[in-house]
Amino acid sequence: MDDELHYGVIEGDAVALLTSHPFGPFEPEGRVFALEDVRLVAPVLPSKVIAVGRNYLDHVKEMGGQAPPSEPMIFLKPSTAVIGPGEAIQLPWQSEQVEHEAEIAVVIGRMCRDVPEDRVDEVILGYTCANDVTARDLQRTDGQWGRAKGFDSFCPLGPWIETDLDVEEAAVVCEVNGQVRQSSAGSEMVRSVPELVSWISSVMTLLPGDVILTGTPAGVGPLVAGDDVSVTIGGIGTLTNVVVDRG
Repeated sequence: MDDELHYGVIEGDAVALLTSHPFGPFEPEGRVFALEDVRLVAPVLPSKVIAVGRNYLDHVKEMGGQAPPSEPMIFLKPSTAVIGPGEAIQLPWQSEQVEHEAEIAVVIGRMCRDVPEDRVDEVILGYTCANDVTARDLQRTDGQWGRAKGFDSFCPLGPWIETDLDVEEAAVVCEVNGQVRQSSAGSEMVRSVPELVSWISSVMTLLPGDVILTGTPAGVGPLVAGDDVSVTIGGIGTLTNVVVDRG
């Protein structure tokens, strides 16, 4: 196929191209390709990535805390941090301690604000795998997290968007070079997806394609050049990226 970007629907080992974006009725345009014959890129380029900190109690404790915050702790990652499956996480020269953080990502499907918890399903397109890559040393020294979380390539997303996921049952696993570093489940979140989306939408308007990272479990650890890091979310799939030094 050509080198143009297309949205498509994956069914088994085939990809049916859509006439337009997926933030409305899915309208196939007629062409179907084998999944192995297409190159997957980040499934969405959001206007903003809203990430939730300290949403797994075991991660709170490994970071030196005793209890989760009384309200959700959120921060932003720029859209320029987004990369897709197979793309390289680039280690910046400014940091000596870059770490992985496996997360379930929520993809917003329609513009919304002040969404009640019982209507959150109406504004979600689906879910994907995410790696909230973090320069941990800069996170400690800067006093705020914009730089530590915002470097180019620090938000891998993919491999696709799953529109039907039981978040409570979804396993969250991170492997580095085939070794398991993180292993948990969506059921271990301090605050659920409906709670998070409702709360965040009371702060800011969410646009189609915006992404919410729902937090990471314990086991975060270092990445070095040459590593292969994979985030697997049960019911979605696996997102794999190589790690390189930034040129």
